[in-house]
Amino acid sequence: MIEDSLTDDADRLSGRRGLLAVLLAMAMFVLVVDTSLMNVSISAVVRDLDTTVSGVQSAIALEALVSAAFILIGSKVGDLIGRRRAYVLGLLGYATGAAAMTFAQSLTAVIVLWAVIGGIGASLLLPAMQSLVHGNFHGAAQKKVYALVGAAAAIAAAVGPLLGGFVTTYLSWRVGFALEVVIIAVVLSGIGLVKDVPYTGSRGVDGVGAALSVVGMGGIVLGILVWQEGGEAVAALVVAGVAALIGLTYWLNRRKRRAEPTLMDPDLFRSKVFRLGVSQQMLQQIALGGIMIALPIYLQMVLEYNAMQAGLSLAPLSLSMFAVALLAGKKAGDRPPAGIIRWGFAFVTVGIAVLVPLVPRAEFGWALLVPLVVTGAGLGLLVSQLNDYTLAPISEERVSEAAGTNSAAGSFGLSFGLAFAGAVMLATLSIAFTTMAQSSTVLPPDEQTQVAQVLEEDAEVMSNTELEALLVGQPPEIRDEIVRINTEARPLALQVALLVPLLAGLLGLLNSFRMRREPDAASST
Repeated sequence: MIEDSLTDDADRLSGRRGLLAVLLAMAMFVLVVDTSLMNVSISAVVRDLDTTVSGVQSAIALEALVSAAFILIGSKVGDLIGRRRAYVLGLLGYATGAAAMTFAQSLTAVIVLWAVIGGIGASLLLPAMQSLVHGNFHGAAQKKVYALVGAAAAIAAAVGPLLGGFVTTYLSWRVGFALEVVIIAVVLSGIGLVKDVPYTGSRGVDGVGAALSVVGMGGIVLGILVWQEGGEAVAALVVAGVAALIGLTYWLNRRKRRAEPTLMDPDLFRSKVFRLGVSQQMLQQIALGGIMIALPIYLQMVLEYNAMQAGLSLAPLSLSMFAVALLAGKKAGDRPPAGIIRWGFAFVTVGIAVLVPLVPRAEFGWALLVPLVVTGAGLGLLVSQLNDYTLAPISEERVSEAAGTNSAAGSFGLSFGLAFAGAVMLATLSIAFTTMAQSSTVLPPDEQTQVAQVLEEDAEVMSNTELEALLVGQPPEIRDEIVRINTEARPLALQVALLVPLLAGLLGLLNSFRMRREPDAASST
């Protein structure tokens, strides 16, 4: 009887434990809403910091990359210094990034403090939060808290564009980040409620593995960002990244054979289900990253929408993703996850495929409603099933490490999608500007090269209204021709950029047929 009473108390969320659950959910809400706020505020950030679209896009991709590159290291740091301390340091790092956005006067501050420091904060916070939920709650209460934290992330993803658009349009994008600091301060005020979770495993550190993982993921994405900015050594960075990832595979297996501590256990990938799940997680995030960088830029730079209008236009994507994920999680029942995942990638592929020809013809954001709903529904199906599918073959004692690896793959996919789609879009703009200017019958031959260079370097961050203001002193026919080139090049560039998430969706769809050939896993690894 006494044991039953204790169990019932452990399973119930009330008082101090209920407050802790809410604070953990608030921390997750801030993590997820942060990127949405940045996406819908691109034009305002560019204007206020006097920078470029490509610079802001690079910062967004870099923040996701830093989080991905350091998340496995962040998990080990939490093991060594304590999960509670890692949780606090992660919150402080994220608060530093948000505070920097509140007061930043240059892109450099955004990159160093928001993208790098904030990204490292996220890499500490995510694994520590999972361990603290596992250690502070038990039984039914633990499941409720995991559900609450997951719901907070889903709600943030759904309302993020609307919330960010409202704050940016009617107040300031800086206010949005200031509110993040306030929420984090509230979360930190309840740190006394958190019981630390002791780590009893090996305290050995795989420094070489950590370095190879950072160089591997970082080299590939940084190479893309350098290419986007017209820098040199692009091939060297990408090759170094690929070589580091290959080296990491060899190194982990060698350490495992010698029974030495490893950054992550390579035996996790012996499960074909886990390998397929991780690859699908990465492809899903590449598709999401490509969409979430291309569409906000299009809405704000081509249709000249403010942040609120852009947020409203993107709402069908995020709201349908949230609704379908919630519905699929409740109604999936005994249906094979692999089948639901296949339908998810099919919807994503069809939705983006419809967007591609629709973009040049869309005169307002709501014209994209149907394909955005279809794409969001597909993403919702994937969100509802991928984590469970991927972690199903993993034994209980190794699920935390497997979840960290899965999160790292997803964050890397997001950063890759953001960087690659943005780089492809800007490269297409550059080529289109040059080609159209040089083939123009209106521009004098001696001005064609100069105009092409100016459009390539500057017009990517301007709406037609801003461009016309700069061309006030030019003859009307020259002004109209430059605006025409600008008008025709941008939708083309967006179409090409959307091929990145489209390809990710197609690869995911093909991969899903391999998943169907695998039995749905029971815990085995």
